Amino acid sequence: MGPKIRRALAWDADFIAWTILAAQRGHLQRGWFDIALNRPEAETLALVRRITLAWTQSWWHVSRFWIAEADGMPAAALCALPADRTLAAARSAIGEIARAVGLDAAEQSAIWQRGAYSGKCWMQGDDSNWLIEHVATRPSHRGRGLTLALIQHALAEGKASGYGRASIAFYIGNEAAERCYAKAGFVFAEEKRDPEFEALTGAPGFRRFERAI
Repeated sequence: MGPKIRRALAWDADFIAWTILAAQRGHLQRGWFDIALNRPEAETLALVRRITLAWTQSWWHVSRFWIAEADGMPAAALCALPADRTLAAARSAIGEIARAVGLDAAEQSAIWQRGAYSGKCWMQGDDSNWLIEHVATRPSHRGRGLTLALIQHALAEGKASGYGRASIAFYIGNEAAERCYAKAGFVFAEEKRDPEFEALTGAPGFRRFERAI
């Protein structure tokens, strides 16, 4: 019997915030929110949690996520959504929460300046793609096939929504992610590397896989 897969809800915000940070970090120590927000762990988690519940439904919003439950608890999650306009929605969501918590214009600008490094290597394929992002599993539940089950569910959702191709990106060097996505039928599409990106994150850049659905 497979895991229970369900749509994330508002009360999952803590787990989804953890999922986002874990997925952004991958096999590294820091991810995009760590670098862009430049705050202690607890503050970063709190801000990301607020973003998951923002009025703006970005790719960080709980409504975009599917959760796999195991042992009676949320054990893995990912988000799946159309690739079109994702970056604009992300910017809007951060702006919304920044204003809500009282961050002034200078600090909001600094967030985007610190986070601009990702634009050197980020890829999400064509805007007509179905995008899978922010994939993470609790360490205690890895190796059980939860990620593959979630990906298959996300692909079915994309197909039902009329999309013909799915795209997923990850850090170059994240071998566990690469093996998992290849097992799910994804193949290499492209990669981008940048020395500044590597100096800041520890990864040479991003690799993108895609597949038909």
